[in-house]
Amino acid sequence: MHKRIVRKDGSVIILLPQKETKAITFEVLYKVGSRQENDKNNGASHFVEHLMFKGTDKRPDTATISRELDGIGAEYNAFTGKDHTGYYIKADSSHFPLAVEMLSDMLHNSKFDKAEVDRERGVIIEEINMYEDNPLMYIEDVFENLLYQGTNLGRLIAGPRENIRNITRNSLYNYYQKYYYAGNSVIAVAGNFKEAQVLKLIGKFFPVIKKKARVKNSQTKMTKQVAPRVTILSRNDLEQVQLTLGFRSVAKNDPKFLVSQVLSNMSSRLFLQIRERRGLCYFIRASATGYEDISSFAISAGLNKEKIYEALQAIKDELNKVKDDGITAAELKHAKDNMRGRLILRLEDINTHLNFISGQELLGKKIKDLEQVLKDLDKITLKQINDLAKQIISWPESNLAIIGPFSNKNKFLQILKK
Repeated sequence: MHKRIVRKDGSVIILLPQKETKAITFEVLYKVGSRQENDKNNGASHFVEHLMFKGTDKRPDTATISRELDGIGAEYNAFTGKDHTGYYIKADSSHFPLAVEMLSDMLHNSKFDKAEVDRERGVIIEEINMYEDNPLMYIEDVFENLLYQGTNLGRLIAGPRENIRNITRNSLYNYYQKYYYAGNSVIAVAGNFKEAQVLKLIGKFFPVIKKKARVKNSQTKMTKQVAPRVTILSRNDLEQVQLTLGFRSVAKNDPKFLVSQVLSNMSSRLFLQIRERRGLCYFIRASATGYEDISSFAISAGLNKEKIYEALQAIKDELNKVKDDGITAAELKHAKDNMRGRLILRLEDINTHLNFISGQELLGKKIKDLEQVLKDLDKITLKQINDLAKQIISWPESNLAIIGPFSNKNKFLQILKK
């Protein structure tokens, strides 16, 4: 069971005790990501995350930071999303004081050295190149850029190369100053710890300062979509095509988002019908990816370029069956069992469990622990699932992203329109 402490400056501490482990994870999240950016500074959140590891006055460079953490056998990393940025250190619980002090030093005292900023430009551009060279991963960005086009959720997390080359050290520092403040943070601890010691260390290295409210995301304003949309990233060197077909769905903060997650467990139906019985793809899966105010319901597949039109029609046919006829009680039971099992196993990992709780806090949700989520899952009815399927699956509002050796959208649009 977690404990939530709201401090006078607006920051929130999450404590998740787990006595059966000897490890402890210390995590700090900030409510800042690519959705806080504009076209000119797109990529700033991710760039700033990189710079937190480039040195402070006390630890002048990356090598010093790494040497100190590697010396105690710690795991450490950072991540940037569209709506948050996070940093964590996981170590033996005896090294918790060092973990708190180090993360405080990095987050409060990073130098933003101009030479380091310039060096990091090349690192990030190479990261972008590697990401784009992996179609299986990159298709997610291509799809969301289409689905959320014209909004801040349509931007790439790493940003365009031109921005990375041109953004100044001062622009990055000002961006950091704007969003990296106590009231915009969640400080989270999981593992084997004594609460009094933890709170004393946090109070020392993350002191309460002047209150300032957490960032509020502006509502993603989407115009009504009245016709299917297709985007193609033409890659003639690929034999395996990546395809994602999807629709806008309910907000992550909406109770129906859990229903959409259950609906996305229809992967087994798609796998059986499209891969096993008809051999039209190498893999196929459904997913529900949510943000504070909107989400997507999508089908992704990897397939042979010769079978793409037949596969797309087959996926559409299966989705129409779900929309028109609904899923069965047996399918609902299977989906619930699958989701329950995966969630329980996933939250066995201390880092994942902590992020599960702290992420809810950061996005302003009423925090639900695993037991409550499982209770909510059990309550979902067949009618709720089928009603949501009818609401979401609308072909005039469909979006199709493809990476492969194609350039003409017309045949894809014909399939989606008919």
